[in-house]
Amino acid sequence: MKVTDHIKNANGKTLFSFEIVPPVKGKKIQDLYDNIAPLMEFNPPFIDVTTSREEYIYVDKEGLYDKKITRMRPGTVGICASIKHKFDVDTIPHVICGGFTKAETEYMLIDCHYLGIDNVMALRGDAMKDEKYFKPTDGGNAYASDLVSQIQNLNKGKYLHEDVQGEDKSDFCIGVAGYPEKHLEAPSFMSDLKRLKQKVDAGADYVVTQMFFDNKKYFEFVEAAKDMGINVPIIPGIKPIAVKRHLQLLPQIFSLDLPQDLVEAVESCKNNTEVRQVGIEWAIQQSKELKDAGVPLLHYYSMGKSNNIKAIAKAIF
Repeated sequence: MKVTDHIKNANGKTLFSFEIVPPVKGKKIQDLYDNIAPLMEFNPPFIDVTTSREEYIYVDKEGLYDKKITRMRPGTVGICASIKHKFDVDTIPHVICGGFTKAETEYMLIDCHYLGIDNVMALRGDAMKDEKYFKPTDGGNAYASDLVSQIQNLNKGKYLHEDVQGEDKSDFCIGVAGYPEKHLEAPSFMSDLKRLKQKVDAGADYVVTQMFFDNKKYFEFVEAAKDMGINVPIIPGIKPIAVKRHLQLLPQIFSLDLPQDLVEAVESCKNNTEVRQVGIEWAIQQSKELKDAGVPLLHYYSMGKSNNIKAIAKAIF
């Protein structure tokens, strides 16, 4: 079922969903199942599965290091199919520009269609780890809006090299990312909002926000988006702080502000066990306020661990 249909069928009730990261190759999938299972009691309508781009590794060859390209977390579509089958829940693969040609993207989308996957999340993706700025893959999409257009073309039966005539066209519901505090590369909040409008105009059906820790940022973002003419559902994304170093890493990586009350609470913690509890309590308060405001869905970034997400969901749902 499409995300937009899940929201419509909820009749104003706030839904619960979460995002997981595929296991590194060589790791068993059972660990992933064990982290998903405790969250199923909260009836998520769907689970997001991230996609990682290629990365460089250096192989030691008798004292000389050979640079190789690999993918450490392959198999997003297969994992989506496996989770869908095991837990009887919709899964949403992340489709990214970085590291994929348009042809590879098309093959991935066709596989999703064959497997009965109704939703995809269209993202530009990150730069390579050793590159400062994002560089489009040769033959790939440069922007998320281009990726949305490619998916919409496939929905119309328009393939890259031919128009396939037939009734079995894809009908993907397309999600895109939104940034309440602007994307780190955007020169201004309004320019970033214009980028979001381009994605919606290209055919995006809903928006999931990057993490934020001040609900005021989300409410202002939603209002500004509406003023811009963006009228699709905007789903808040929430990540509980779990370790003390998040105070430095999250603002640096995601270009966001942490409320001073949260900073002081984390700094006063003696260890990461206490930090984790602060993160849970902060996310609970965030979630309660957002739910009371009538958000369509609360989406949690689990990063493969379910204990803190379960504690939050138990208090909210």
